[in-house]
Amino acid sequence: MGEVSDKTHYVVQVGSKGRVVLPAEVREALGLREGDRLLLRWREEGTLELVSFREVAHRARGLLKGLAPGVSLVDELIRDRREEARKEDLE
Repeated sequence: MGEVSDKTHYVVQVGSKGRVVLPAEVREALGLREGDRLLLRWREEGTLELVSFREVAHRARGLLKGLAPGVSLVDELIRDRREEARKEDLE
């Protein structure tokens, strides 16, 4: 992902169908391509935030990892499945 120059404010215009065009410099810096989806968040103070789905996924990574520290949930699941299979073999 590139860096936006020192410019942090852009004037954009709402078109007749409610469309807003992001400046090319911003799209390039954020790695946005045609068809990419963005999350538009309206804030109570009257501001808008646009976040790419790529960034949403990046922010969500590891969000739940602290719920079971020191425990491998994958290993636990495999152990449970093997135990179930062993019980079925005994029946």
